[in-house]
Amino acid sequence: MQNHSLTLDKFIDHAAKWHGGSTIATASRGTVLRRTGYADLRDRSNRLSGALLALGLRTGDRVGTLAWNTQHHLELYYATMNVGLVCHTLNPRLTPEHLSAMINEAANRVLAIAASLAPMLADLLPLCPSIERVIVLDDEVDPAIVASAAIPVEALDTLVEAHGSVVEWGRFDETSPAGLCFTSGTTGKPKGVVFTHRSNYHHTLMSIQPDAYCLSARDVILVAIPMFHANAWGFPFSAPAVGASLVLPGRELDGASLAALIRSEKVTIAGGVQTVWIGLLDHLDATGEDVPSLERVIIGGSKCPEALIRRMEERLGARVQTTWGMTEMSPLGTADPVHSPPAAERSSGRPPFGVDLKLTDADGVTLTRQRGVIGHLKVKGASVIDRYFGASESVLDAEGYFDTGDLATIDESGALTICGRSKDLIKSGGEWINPAEMEAIIGRDPRVGQVAVIGRPHPKWGERPVLVVELSQGESGDARALIEALRGRVADWWLPDEVVQLPRMPLAATGKIDKVRLRADYAQGKLDRYVSTLR
Repeated sequence: MQNHSLTLDKFIDHAAKWHGGSTIATASRGTVLRRTGYADLRDRSNRLSGALLALGLRTGDRVGTLAWNTQHHLELYYATMNVGLVCHTLNPRLTPEHLSAMINEAANRVLAIAASLAPMLADLLPLCPSIERVIVLDDEVDPAIVASAAIPVEALDTLVEAHGSVVEWGRFDETSPAGLCFTSGTTGKPKGVVFTHRSNYHHTLMSIQPDAYCLSARDVILVAIPMFHANAWGFPFSAPAVGASLVLPGRELDGASLAALIRSEKVTIAGGVQTVWIGLLDHLDATGEDVPSLERVIIGGSKCPEALIRRMEERLGARVQTTWGMTEMSPLGTADPVHSPPAAERSSGRPPFGVDLKLTDADGVTLTRQRGVIGHLKVKGASVIDRYFGASESVLDAEGYFDTGDLATIDESGALTICGRSKDLIKSGGEWINPAEMEAIIGRDPRVGQVAVIGRPHPKWGERPVLVVELSQGESGDARALIEALRGRVADWWLPDEVVQLPRMPLAATGKIDKVRLRADYAQGKLDRYVSTLR
């Protein structure tokens, strides 16, 4: 058989040759600003590769990106990865101090930044001595920023015009690094996850399976997952692999912008965390608009309340497909099969071919029984990390499985349900309380938009649970009624002592509920004005 190296250039080459009618649309505030095809994108990316090499970058060098979901960012993905450079995506919502720590650890030589973010260079660059040049994406460069910088700053298009040239892609081993993404660091120091060409290739083939993302050339995919987070769930690779059109919404993910894009581009599949879709639902309810082309919404991140899933399916007229994964898995781990009837209580689905799961006890010993019990979830596969960036030691157990830090159960059909993070368990009176179990119950209340249960210190019991809720738009709730919804469904000693109703739930950089911040704010008395004491 032919030696067909599993490198990412194969995806864009395929799309450019065989899917000329598919497009990539870049938008801002719901209006498409730029539209191109895969052939043009491949040509521009290839010439950008030549420009990067002309700057003196060499195989293995890392290029940082501080950017939104745009054509320029996608071009940079392929321009860096396809000549053996490493695309290090950075979260623009982090502070300069946090960003510089990641940039310095990665020793990035070049930083590509969205024009709208360029003002932060004044604070960031002095903290990043490894950066030799800045490339500005999506717009012209502010002359004042160029004048104030101690290193060259130029627009991407200007760079390509001056130094762009046609180069050969893929002349490196498939195990070479392609991307770098640091975990959010909400539970400690961020750690880098390195994606290889081989791992991303396997992840792409896995994700397009019928029981996973189930993508095809007929689809128009709205990518509402940031491209700086775990490769936007792999859509920049899986869409060209099948020839699907892409809609890149830019910076704005508000309900009005997304609704306008879904209608104008006739989006069939949209992916994003649940908080994005709450904004869309609220907008549609306020305006009476509809999104008739939408067939499916793929959600991930934290577990989505059942009431929100029902609201989404009823209001959008689309199937909600729940998934579970993590950055260390590239990120897909499980998906609710598209063609199966939705269950009354939605699970996170089954692992597609390429991922294996097992449950262990707290000491890492594999449970003899793997169905119908709760255990510590470990994973294995070609797209699963074996060590963090810069580390010499493996993070795998003796059988090659990675510890996710999640508690989970697997039913007889193989469907996975995440039962919470092991670090989120609350120890009260020497016994464990599982917040996720109570969150699932409260999440079925249609008045509740988002819910979290956190532990607070207690002089007698060690910890006691506090219920934190964000109600849906226009809803009102009674704290005692929420507690009564739990009574008889969990042990009485699990019942939260307090309910905190917040106008807006704090979110981590990945869009998940930030329980670390909730616990810290509670400890510092910042939630006092919202607290309703029940006992």
